[in-house]
Amino acid sequence: MAFYWKMITFAPRMEKLIELYKQWHGEMPATTEKLAAAGSNREYYRMTDGEGSSVVGCVGTSRDENHAFICLARHFTKRQLPVPQVLAVSDDELRYLQTDLGQVSLFEAIRGGREAGGRYTLKEQQLLKQTIRELPNIQLRGARGLDFSQCYPQPEFDTDSVLFDLNYFKYCFLKATELDFHELKLEADFRLMAKDLTQAGDEQCFLYRDFQARNVMLKDDQPYFIDFQGGRRGPYYYDLASFLWQASARYPHKLRRELVFEYYNALKQYTEVPSSHHFVARLSLFVLFRILQVLGAYGFRGYFERKQHFIDSIPPAIQNLHELLGSVNFPYPHLMDVLRRLCQLPQFQQIEVTANRADGYKTTDRNPYKAHPKDGPATFSKYDAQGPLVVKVFSFSYRKGIPEDESGNGGGYVFDCRSTHNPGRYEPYKQLTGLDEPVIRFLEDDGEILTFLDSVYKLADAHVRRYIQRGFTSLMFSFGCTGGQHRSVYSAQHLAEHLHRKFGIEVRIVHREQGITQTLEAL
Repeated sequence: MAFYWKMITFAPRMEKLIELYKQWHGEMPATTEKLAAAGSNREYYRMTDGEGSSVVGCVGTSRDENHAFICLARHFTKRQLPVPQVLAVSDDELRYLQTDLGQVSLFEAIRGGREAGGRYTLKEQQLLKQTIRELPNIQLRGARGLDFSQCYPQPEFDTDSVLFDLNYFKYCFLKATELDFHELKLEADFRLMAKDLTQAGDEQCFLYRDFQARNVMLKDDQPYFIDFQGGRRGPYYYDLASFLWQASARYPHKLRRELVFEYYNALKQYTEVPSSHHFVARLSLFVLFRILQVLGAYGFRGYFERKQHFIDSIPPAIQNLHELLGSVNFPYPHLMDVLRRLCQLPQFQQIEVTANRADGYKTTDRNPYKAHPKDGPATFSKYDAQGPLVVKVFSFSYRKGIPEDESGNGGGYVFDCRSTHNPGRYEPYKQLTGLDEPVIRFLEDDGEILTFLDSVYKLADAHVRRYIQRGFTSLMFSFGCTGGQHRSVYSAQHLAEHLHRKFGIEVRIVHREQGITQTLEAL
């Protein structure tokens, strides 16, 4: 009787959701818990039976929006993509049940790094890389055989949708700041930008549109994608820009470059990719568009609906815009003038970080598109000197001697890894190498090897940068340990990948005692 009284006090929409659950499961849920809302008007509930098994129920206000999600989810499930499975749908499609993917979103899993101002742990970085590598899977494989006419509110990313979002930015954000601008000149730049964004030649795939950390759930440490009901046909750049330039994420530029690199390489598994130069140029344009789009949304949700979360998101979005305008020249003169003046408005000044760094550069000088003197060139950028440098990195056993330098230059740096904790002393690791996950986890959890490599990276970066500037063609690094199997292999592999990511140069890896060679080709 008590349960029945609790049930009838529920809102009518929730009563109908419980009825759908009863039709599907055969009995009422033992517990029903409303989940925290984000930016959507949709309501979600976790519904659990007497044995502890749960599903998630959704109540939406738009039949068309729900219909789009249901069709997309069923298609993606057939394609064996990591999405929730639709279990039951009401006749009017205003309610449905889906599999419960748990309570941990990627957004929550990386909260520590976000709250630490962008200092993400190795585990958090790995989750981000794992997610970004999975994105082309849903974009390209998800598009195969998909009936885009089922998408909501429209089937594709086109000029009209771009202009809608740009005008959304103008009316919901820009006008609210009371900044002066010329309507006709701004409209002309908007139309030119829309034409550039929708130009022929871009790969057309499933454009998720709201791809962000809140819409990625982690189940058994694997990413699953939710809330894709706004998806449509469009270019893949949009989702990458949406994810990496999410205002509240505060991804450091180095991590952002690495994630772009991870995505670019993952994309190659599904389609032919453009040159790195073209890829970055197109990506930068979509970053600009995405920033303007989210500012429009933040303006409406924050200034007009008075939702504090969106008001709090405005300053980091303005910071992203400020950094972008300082690094890329876009061919929209009046829009660029307006945006620069926007970033200089007094209400946004507190977000500009202008404190001088110890190296003499301001933090606002750093950007993901061009080289910074302390970091070397960004991913996919060509270093100014253009030296055809090839770096060779060896792992070896001291018992068998230091590797010879076949270039005739007499060798380079030799690092002794024997001061760090040796996993080879323990039986579970004796048959493994520094390339195997259990050994990697042992070394990184112990931490000594990370401190050791931090100093190596600083020395190697400075040397590689100078060699490139001087036009030298060969440089060698060698890592030795007792057996040339664990610590030296781990160190050599990680330095090689670090230099390749950072400088885009050719790096040849030789794990001598394992007979393993690998070439990381110049970007």
